[in-house]
Amino acid sequence: MEPNNFVYVTFILSTPEKVWDAIVNPEITSKYWSDPLSKNPAHINVSEWKVGSEWKHVKMDDEKTVDIIGKVLEVNPPNKLVISWSRPKDINDESKHSHVTFDIEPYSDGLVRLVVTHKDLDSQMFAGISTGWPSVLSNLKTFLESGRPLAGHIPKS
Repeated sequence: MEPNNFVYVTFILSTPEKVWDAIVNPEITSKYWSDPLSKNPAHINVSEWKVGSEWKHVKMDDEKTVDIIGKVLEVNPPNKLVISWSRPKDINDESKHSHVTFDIEPYSDGLVRLVVTHKDLDSQMFAGISTGWPSVLSNLKTFLESGRPLAGHIPKS
């Protein structure tokens, strides 16, 4: 079976440095990396962000559950980050790793083009990220442009 690939492109009123920081800084990530309608805790990404270092996608619950784990493959702040992506149980089987590339580039004055490419996905992971990435990246865009994640703009009923 062919692996699946997913590409998401968005334009953000921001700077490459702020977009980069929002991806790698846990203090910022915790403010937007969640489903806007979900009651589930946010996630943070934890790493030294150096080539070869481990990174973890940690749920901000009481247990600090690690949902995804991988290695940092390429770092070029504030323009490019490449990481491997794996379920914790599959960390030692590289054939089950997918790869995420964040390409961040100035597009015009005050506008940044962010392209997230997630390659080599199995069908189950593809199904999850197909709703996950659009939600998280929409939240990131809204947060950087307004100072509040999407949930902060949705009236509570």
